[in-house]
Amino acid sequence: MLFAIISEDAPNTLQARLAARPAHLERLQALQAQGRLVLAGPHPAIASEDPGEAGFSGSLVVAEFPTWEEAKAWAAADPYQQAKVYAKVTVKPFRQVLP
Repeated sequence: MLFAIISEDAPNTLQARLAARPAHLERLQALQAQGRLVLAGPHPAIASEDPGEAGFSGSLVVAEFPTWEEAKAWAAADPYQQAKVYAKVTVKPFRQVLP
């Protein structure tokens, strides 16, 4: 089943986010290689492709996991979690309608 992992950044964590980004992307690339990643990306804090020092307000990942528990465990092990970038993470079942 698909799950949406909706993460909200803690204040002033841009540098921690940038430092943890390679490890974060590595995990996403592994999901993609397994054919389980639907989409992933950050929410810029301002309406800009490159928010610069404004940074990001969070992230969204939509991916396939066998169970809700496995989706939650994957989200909990994210390098951004370990670096305390995220203040809050919500994992919800997701049903893709379009496209």
